[in-house]
Amino acid sequence: MFRTCMEEKRKRCAWVDENDARMKEYHDTEWGVPLYEDRKIFEFLVLEIFQAGLSWRTILHKREHFRKMFADFSPKKIAAFEKRDVVRLLGDAGIVRNRAKIEATINNAKRFLKIQKEFSNFSKYMWGFVGGTPIQYRIKTIKDYRQTSDEAIRWAHDLKARGFRFLGPTTLYAHMQAVGMVNDHMERCFRKNDITKTFSHS
Repeated sequence: MFRTCMEEKRKRCAWVDENDARMKEYHDTEWGVPLYEDRKIFEFLVLEIFQAGLSWRTILHKREHFRKMFADFSPKKIAAFEKRDVVRLLGDAGIVRNRAKIEATINNAKRFLKIQKEFSNFSKYMWGFVGGTPIQYRIKTIKDYRQTSDEAIRWAHDLKARGFRFLGPTTLYAHMQAVGMVNDHMERCFRKNDITKTFSHS
């Protein structure tokens, strides 16, 4: 009973559907938490690509099936996908069946591996675009959310030069929010201070 009451008192970001348990769990445990593990970073990049033009809720509810069909989001395994894998994925209704996005994911996995080799890990490369420290914005209302940032624009330009696809400034900013490169939890949200403390003591 106590836990239920505490749950009811929690104030979350305005974009969270309070009737969607999966969305609440994602917001409460993952969104905005600084992330440094390469495979998980690649997972978010893949999901953001497929989310373009769709709702995040749609992707979130397909996430585990994406994981199954995309080799647990292993860049090395996905980089080895062939034409038959593209056909296999196009025939699976459990994911978003978009040939361009599927082919972009395979292409990006190959580029991801190159960055890992160059920088020793992708995380080091990625966090370099924010100087290694999460950017913190003050989000008081839903209107305060931005669609992109100077950092996302610079990163998108660099990724494009490296041959990545489907990762423009808007998509990358959403990724930056997800992996904690920016702390975009609203001022009213109970996670705002939790995450601020996390990176201020790292």
